[in-house]
Amino acid sequence: MERNNLYPVFLKTSKLHVLIVGGGNVAEEKLRFLTKSSPDSKVTMVSPMFRKQTKKVAANFDVKLIVDSYNQSYLKGKHLVIATTDVPEVNLKVYNDCRALDKLVNVADNPPYCDFYMGGIVTKGNVKIAISTNGKSPTTAKRLRQFFEEVIPEDITKMVQNLNDYRKTLKGDFEEKVNKMNEITQSLVDKS
Repeated sequence: MERNNLYPVFLKTSKLHVLIVGGGNVAEEKLRFLTKSSPDSKVTMVSPMFRKQTKKVAANFDVKLIVDSYNQSYLKGKHLVIATTDVPEVNLKVYNDCRALDKLVNVADNPPYCDFYMGGIVTKGNVKIAISTNGKSPTTAKRLRQFFEEVIPEDITKMVQNLNDYRKTLKGDFEEKVNKMNEITQSLVDKS
């Protein structure tokens, strides 16, 4: 049976610098996805042209737009790179440049040239769930996201904060605290 071997992480994109190469529809989609989940992201976009709507989205966030063709110098100081152009040779150059410089790269809609995927994300207050289909079905990730958005209660942040406050009052070593928290939260997963 095939399985998803990806390792999920939650990145503090306010402390990282993201480069999006491209200025078309796909670039805008990636920018919207990134800023919806992490509005404090630091993003640079480079492209010979930007759509009017992309400029409008960028103006609401910490996004620098550079009107130019891609060259390797734009990778300096960047941690994550997303290539979204409609020119396969440019995307391949971005990928190869990133590999040579140990940068994490995602070539949109081209899984063999991705170090990471931008999966479905559900955010309710302090709770965030990332959904991956191993790059196989963005539509499935979208439907799962919609499902979780409906079933996770809006006041989940209150529960998280209450559990955090309670956790701070616990005495004992790490294992004792974990056991106590597991005991208290077991009812959240018990099937009635």
